[in-house]
Amino acid sequence: MPEYRALRERHEFFEIAGTPELCAEVTLQPVRRHDVDAAVLFADIMTPVVGMGVPVELVEAVGPVIDPPIRSAADVARLRTPQPEAACAPVLEAIRLIRSELSDEKAVVGFCGAPFTVACYLVEGRASRDFLRAKELMYRDPSTWHALLERLTETFAAYVAAQAEAGADVIQLFDSWAGVLSPKDYDAFAAPYSTRVLAAAPVPTIHFGTGTAGLLANMREAGGDVIGLDWRIALDRGWAAVGLDRGVQGNLDPAVLLAPWEAVGAAADDVLHRAGGRRGHVFNLGHGVLPGTDPDVITRLAAHVREQTA
Repeated sequence: MPEYRALRERHEFFEIAGTPELCAEVTLQPVRRHDVDAAVLFADIMTPVVGMGVPVELVEAVGPVIDPPIRSAADVARLRTPQPEAACAPVLEAIRLIRSELSDEKAVVGFCGAPFTVACYLVEGRASRDFLRAKELMYRDPSTWHALLERLTETFAAYVAAQAEAGADVIQLFDSWAGVLSPKDYDAFAAPYSTRVLAAAPVPTIHFGTGTAGLLANMREAGGDVIGLDWRIALDRGWAAVGLDRGVQGNLDPAVLLAPWEAVGAAADDVLHRAGGRRGHVFNLGHGVLPGTDPDVITRLAAHVREQTA
């Protein structure tokens, strides 16, 4: 959005995320422009680990970079377990500001990375196609892997509980890289830690991953009132895998928004048709908005979905 890009010309990413007033402003911008039903907290997946003593730099077109990475038991032992009120005070204050400015019928969605996904970044040092270094540590030295995820889980559980206390109505857990795991490895090396973070949130939760079509039943067992579906599985098939007693979120391919409106509207209608009007569907993209997307298309999409489901 142009209003966000104008702010980024004057402020670095972590400066915005770490300044309550700026964070609140950026979080509220999509609600004002698109009249969507919820404000999703503007925070990075690495926000809580900075307080653990991890050096994180956000590099344009690369993402978070950790130097040095975490690859040994000694590295894990050096990590702190901070109290969120101290380490993440700007985020919590931003949530209070957002909640005070939103109308009651619009939700504040808190944000936290899942322990597995954050551990992948910490071990690799940056994003990767296959996260082989992280998986190597997982297989070669499982005690160090589990020690790392224990430390992350303790920090993240306190973080999501503090977000809810500050005013978040929902917590969304992002396990963006869980799709690199087999179902068996997911259950052994990732799921127990996500379960504990989700259980620590005293509000409804959304459990999101990408490339997880083969893990949906496992993610359901790990927890979450709503399971996120990316665009790689049809919404009705994904919902059947999750179970109709759970909600689902998704799952329009964000790349569709780059197409003419006729294609966007048709793709949105297909998602809604597959949802079948059942309660528990949160219409959303299957992942984040891509750079270069016309914000007016998003505004039109939000209005279209609202009209079709009124």
